[in-house]
Amino acid sequence: MPVAKQKKQLPAITVRFAGDSGDGMQLAGDQFTDTTAVMGNDFATFPDYPAEIRAPAGTLPGVSSFQIQFSDSIIFTPGDLSDVLIAMNPAALRVNLPKVKKNGLIIANESAFNEAGLKKANWPTNPLEDQTLKDFQLLKVPLSDLTRNALKDHPLKGTEVERCKNFFALGMMFWLYDRNLDHTVKWIEQKFAKKPQYANANIAALKAGYNFADIAETLPTQYQVKQAKLEAGTYRKITGNEALAIGLVAAAHLAGKTLLYCSYPITPASSILHELAKQKNFGVKTFQAEDEIAAIGAAIGASFGGALGVTGTSGPGLCLKSEALNLAVMTELPLVVIDVQRAGPSTGMPTKTEQGDLLQAMFGRNGDSPVAVLAPKTPSDCFDIAVEAIRIAVKYMVPVVILSEGYLAEAAEPWKLPNLDALPKIEIVHPKAGKETFLPYVRDPKTLARPWAIPGTPGLEHRIGGLAKADLTGHVSYDPENNQKMIQLRAEKVARIANDIPEAAMRGPKSGKLVVVSWGGTYGAIYQAIVELESEGVKITHLHLSYINPFPRNLGEILGRFEKVLIPELNMGHLLMLLRFRFPKIQAIGFHKVQGQPFHAVEIKSKVKELL
Repeated sequence: MPVAKQKKQLPAITVRFAGDSGDGMQLAGDQFTDTTAVMGNDFATFPDYPAEIRAPAGTLPGVSSFQIQFSDSIIFTPGDLSDVLIAMNPAALRVNLPKVKKNGLIIANESAFNEAGLKKANWPTNPLEDQTLKDFQLLKVPLSDLTRNALKDHPLKGTEVERCKNFFALGMMFWLYDRNLDHTVKWIEQKFAKKPQYANANIAALKAGYNFADIAETLPTQYQVKQAKLEAGTYRKITGNEALAIGLVAAAHLAGKTLLYCSYPITPASSILHELAKQKNFGVKTFQAEDEIAAIGAAIGASFGGALGVTGTSGPGLCLKSEALNLAVMTELPLVVIDVQRAGPSTGMPTKTEQGDLLQAMFGRNGDSPVAVLAPKTPSDCFDIAVEAIRIAVKYMVPVVILSEGYLAEAAEPWKLPNLDALPKIEIVHPKAGKETFLPYVRDPKTLARPWAIPGTPGLEHRIGGLAKADLTGHVSYDPENNQKMIQLRAEKVARIANDIPEAAMRGPKSGKLVVVSWGGTYGAIYQAIVELESEGVKITHLHLSYINPFPRNLGEILGRFEKVLIPELNMGHLLMLLRFRFPKIQAIGFHKVQGQPFHAVEIKSKVKELL
């Protein structure tokens, strides 16, 4: 008679799926995440996949992985190291072994550890048989063989059966962490509604993996994570790119405007276009342009015509958009440019994350041409940043750059749906013809914004273009004093945005030896590190910046209260350079990482302890 297995409660667990890009690791991770969301845990994910569309099977460059941390409390990172690694082949084990905790569980697809697979992954001997994994718990499971056995009566080809092994592994994980199968079974049924043979096979593989884990003597314990105590409300799983898309739709609704999103496909920004293309019922217009220049040109044209013009790209595309972005600066039209940053330079590593475009967003145009720059901190925060970017753009008649990151774009977390009626309206007033001659560059005394005139409105005829503008009339002007005045007005207009955004806020002591400053996606790792340091009795202050240009108006005063300012960045010191220039008296210290990977909390903790 089988012995009943133990059930153990844990506060948080980190799981990593890894295999070839064709092994369905992202799909398995997504389904595990969806089920985790349904079961009420807080979670954070990190999909990590190769740049090649399909690298040679079994090779190190072709490894794709998906990491999720789920918890009974609020978390902001996918975890540093995983508690369990599912390795579908030798290459997946080799690439991901450094990302597993000591004594962590490694579930290896023993079927793939043959001579050919080991050679492709540069293993001199079989790591499942020697002492390579002596510091870990190893569970050798012939996943491929077990999947074939489970599906022997299903009318599928051999290659089709092999593709089902990700669901066998997923079933094992569902048992190990006491997850319910219902959501994934329903998803499979809907996904393969027109191909029931595939639906039946994948469901059979899922249940076979679950039952295998249940009877396997090497898995004596099930682990449980209780529901997280989240704020009351309706939640959904959301990625950063999904949140940006929904935020733009919401902003258009709040402004009572048509949204035109113009984009050329580029990793990792393309899915924003995909998401918005689904929203035609909300009056959203999308345009897939033939290149980056055409995309921003169309977005500027939309803004000129009175719509909300938005374009999206990544770092290389922002380079190409720079001249037209300068046109939006000169014409003072509202424009939002989303830059989902990826590792560079040049084509770089398209599927890896970085923060290397901050200085490009700030200064990557000829002449003095300031734009507003915002950066989201988490996937769900992308919604709020998108709404805020539209608000600033139309209120101040200025281009706004949103600096997202590949990590935020693809990562997912729970998002509490906002009450749309509670969001402030975005007020837009277009001028109408009066008795006096219309002046396109007369300015609002508070914001310095010029009027947003709709083309074709009688009496509002005016000149617009990229040549230097005369004050008030907008006529072409080569007058030296006028040129300086207009440049200073545009700079002052951006600077005045600081009066219309929240002051910088701190977490921790208001003064002391050290403050850690984050921007963008570094927020999560730094927040987690600070929490862990506090539990160890180390009091450290954390200050996060969502507004990069202009900075919050009280930033310099806050930084001046600390002996040292630590600035971790996924670049070689962009924010560090800006803060040193703006506040030369502070002792700013950079912490730079350009490996295509986000920070781990342990890296931040180690650096903080070094400085203290």
